Amino acid sequence: MKRDIYKLLEEWKQSARRKPLIVNGARQVGKTYALKHFGKTSYKKMAYLNFEKDEKLGQYFEETLDPKQLIKILSIYKEVEIEPIHTLLVFDEVQECPKALNSLKYFCEEANEYHVVAAGSLLGVKTAGEKGFPVGKVNFLHMYPLTFFEFLSALGHEKTRVFLEEYHTYDPLPNPLHEKLIQLLKFYFYIGGMPEVVAEYAKTDNLKVVREVQLEILNAYEKDFAKHAPPHEIMKITTVWKQVHRQLAKENKKFIFSAIRKSARGRDYEEAIQWLSDAGLIHKSYLAESPKLPLSAYANNTIFKIFLSDVGLLGAQSALSAQTIIEGDLLFTEFKGALTENFIAQELVATKHKELYYWTSEGTAEIDFLIEDEQEIYPLEVKAGTSQKKKSLLVYNQKYTPSKLIRASAMNLKHDGNLYNYPLYLISNF
Repeated sequence: MKRDIYKLLEEWKQSARRKPLIVNGARQVGKTYALKHFGKTSYKKMAYLNFEKDEKLGQYFEETLDPKQLIKILSIYKEVEIEPIHTLLVFDEVQECPKALNSLKYFCEEANEYHVVAAGSLLGVKTAGEKGFPVGKVNFLHMYPLTFFEFLSALGHEKTRVFLEEYHTYDPLPNPLHEKLIQLLKFYFYIGGMPEVVAEYAKTDNLKVVREVQLEILNAYEKDFAKHAPPHEIMKITTVWKQVHRQLAKENKKFIFSAIRKSARGRDYEEAIQWLSDAGLIHKSYLAESPKLPLSAYANNTIFKIFLSDVGLLGAQSALSAQTIIEGDLLFTEFKGALTENFIAQELVATKHKELYYWTSEGTAEIDFLIEDEQEIYPLEVKAGTSQKKKSLLVYNQKYTPSKLIRASAMNLKHDGNLYNYPLYLISNF
């Protein structure tokens, strides 16, 4: 399965600033597959080490962190000559061996001619606050579920994807193509971007199997809570996780702790939410009290929305029926457009905008996302279906007069004055 991260990995390999690389990302987003593919296609040889499956590996790192000694030992153990430049050394599930993670510092300082990549499930959780973490001595990449464009490639629509990526005008797309893409987007809303789910659909064309795999992934995540989370936080993490789809179903999608239980307060669940964020399972969007640069300086860290990392898992968590795919625009408007807004959040994070913000005006208007780009802030309003309403954008425009007002909807491309409509499937082109 072709993934966009392959290009980023190749850039890392060729970079003059290359250091050992850490690939972060939620469980089952395809990190292991991507690194093995990269090793096989971009290097003469690969030495793959899995610290979860092979507990003996950790013993070598207990004995020494000297990279030259480790290279000799690991070459013998794996029966692969580990050479500078020509061999990719992969530390998978590295969170199971903190010493191996620490060794990256010494690979950077003393043996940076070796190409080393580390990855692992819940790596963000395991390394949060880790004393020996090699700060400043590693490069980072974050891997996400398949974006909509990657989804197109996976289903054999590569030419369509290339056409969209190279489309840089505001002229409407040919209507048959627009309708085809809207239909494909509906399927993406249901299937999502988890690689195993997409692969099963590509192989079987069976949405029933899709849902079975999604439920297996959700179940695996909850088992991770029980296995890896602090014991006193497991119940809270599980509660927050199961609350996300309910909170997104509200007209005001702000996360309300009293909806969990009347006496619940934000600080009671702060650690649980941070755990889910570190695990790559949720994205937080903060209220920006004033749309000024930088947005992070004006964010209210106590008021936020929570989105799931994958729109398909959100639908599975909500027991959304596959029937919605064929029933007009129902999939876009299902539980107050929650899927649509989650999709936009997911696309923004995966393509460029790692931090999410939104804006409200005393209950009279709400801008779903504020996009900070090239020293400007653009308001982005997300519309379910083909609604052309723009009340919130007009309120924002009157207060702040931005150069562009952006709307994302199921409508075709459209440009009217300073209002730009992006079809939902094209938002990553923004």
